[in-house]
Amino acid sequence: MTYCAAMMMDKGLVFGSDSRTNAGVDNISIYSKMKVYERPGDRVIVILTSGNLSITQATLSNLDRRAHSGDGRETLWSAPSMFDVASVVGEVLREVQAKDGPHLIKNYIDSNASFLVGGQILGEEPRLFHVYAQGNFVEATQETPYFQIGEAKYGKPIIDRLIRADTDLTDAAKCLLVSFDSTMRSNISVGLPIDLVCYRKDSLKVDMRWHILESDPYFNELRRQWSDGIRDAFSKLSNLEEKPS
Repeated sequence: MTYCAAMMMDKGLVFGSDSRTNAGVDNISIYSKMKVYERPGDRVIVILTSGNLSITQATLSNLDRRAHSGDGRETLWSAPSMFDVASVVGEVLREVQAKDGPHLIKNYIDSNASFLVGGQILGEEPRLFHVYAQGNFVEATQETPYFQIGEAKYGKPIIDRLIRADTDLTDAAKCLLVSFDSTMRSNISVGLPIDLVCYRKDSLKVDMRWHILESDPYFNELRRQWSDGIRDAFSKLSNLEEKPS
């Protein structure tokens, strides 16, 4: 299992992904679930992945192969809009599913995979998409400014309470890290390192990127402050009044 989330605010985009992949409690590995494509001044594209690791890795590899094939098909580097980027990702994912999916299913292996695709291309606003296993996708809006994939339920409440279109990027990044803390506390299949990217609107380059390890002092302090804050807020809640029987 994994946990990835991406948020779209007025001032830019925030992306986060964990790095844990497991096939049982005694078979745990670390793989990055984030890939960044950057051509400064022209485009920044961030892709987060969740699901069957062989499907997601094959999809990313085939995206790279297509970019260098010179066969005239649209690629991440030639797509004129983020909508077209999401279309390319969905198309390649369908190709991989058609080739490998039946063999996985035949052996009772889940072939499900999904992607979060966001960024900005020169000439348009930043955009964010959720690409489903079937290759179709939906776009984030001001009313629904974030997407999650993987083990989403534990980190969702904090994002629902705090994230709006006008949220500052710094606050959004803090919120995302808190959602990772909540998820990791409740599910051992999600774990460090965390890859985090903040993209400022119209910068057309990535200048804020972190790889957060267990020893990271900021993340550890954030976790402590959040836990202490929750306990303090809870202690101040009004008690139930006893009612006569």
